Amino acid sequence: MSRFSNALYGGYGAYELKSSYQRNLLMGSLFGLALVVFIVGATYLYQVITEEETVYVQQRVIKTVADLGPPPTVSKPKPRVDIAAPTKAAPKVGIPKPVKDEDAVDEDVVIASREELADIVAPDISANAGAGEDIVVDIPMEEYMPAPDEFVPVEVPAEMIYEEVPEYPRLARSAGMEAVVWIKALVDKNGEVKKAMILRSSGSKAGFDEAALEASYKCKFKPAIQNGRPVSIWVSYQVEFTLEDTN
Repeated sequence: MSRFSNALYGGYGAYELKSSYQRNLLMGSLFGLALVVFIVGATYLYQVITEEETVYVQQRVIKTVADLGPPPTVSKPKPRVDIAAPTKAAPKVGIPKPVKDEDAVDEDVVIASREELADIVAPDISANAGAGEDIVVDIPMEEYMPAPDEFVPVEVPAEMIYEEVPEYPRLARSAGMEAVVWIKALVDKNGEVKKAMILRSSGSKAGFDEAALEASYKCKFKPAIQNGRPVSIWVSYQVEFTLEDTN
C-alpha cells in the first residue's frame, strides 16, 4: 500500500476508529437500556392507573340443606284493633215508605233481601187503585209478547209447518219481474202469526212486499219451546217470487 493510501485511511489498523468505538458502544448500550426502562415503567404505570379495585367477597360453601337454615317469614303480624261494642240497636228490616221531609225520621233502615221480602205480606193494591200510584202487574210468560228486537232464549225454535203462497203481482208477472222479500213475524204459543213486518224489502214498487206481508198471516208454525212450555217469539223467513212457480 502506498503512503497516499495510508494517509487517506489513517494508517494501518485505523487507530482513530479503534479509539472511539468503545465510547460509541457504551452510549448505544446506555440508550438502549434507557429505552427498555422507559417502556417497562410506562407499562407498569398504565396498569396501575387502569387497574380496578378488587373487592374480595367471603364465600359460604353449602354442602347440605341443613346449612341453609330456616327461610325468612313473609307474613306480617296483623295489628290488633280494639273494636268497641255497638251503642245503637240493630237496624230494622222493612220496605221503604215515601214520607214528607218534615215527617222523616233519621233511622238506620236496611233494605230487605229477596228472601225477607218473600216473608212480608204484599199490601192489597185494590184500595190504592186510581190513587195515582204505578201498579206493576207480572204478565205470565204464556201471554207475554216480546218486542221485535228482543231476544227470547228457547230450547226449541219455532218451525214453519205451512207456508201460504202469496199471490204473484199481476203487473210484475206481465213485466217478467222476480224478487225476494224477507218477513219478520211474531208467532204466539199456538203457532199463529200475531204480527208481521217487512224485514228486507224487495226494492221495487211492483207489489211484492204487500203480497208477502198479506200471506204471512196465513202461515202456520210449530211454536217455540222454553222450559217445556210454548212461548211467543219473532221469526224471520224469506219469500221468493219466481216466474217458474207460476207456470
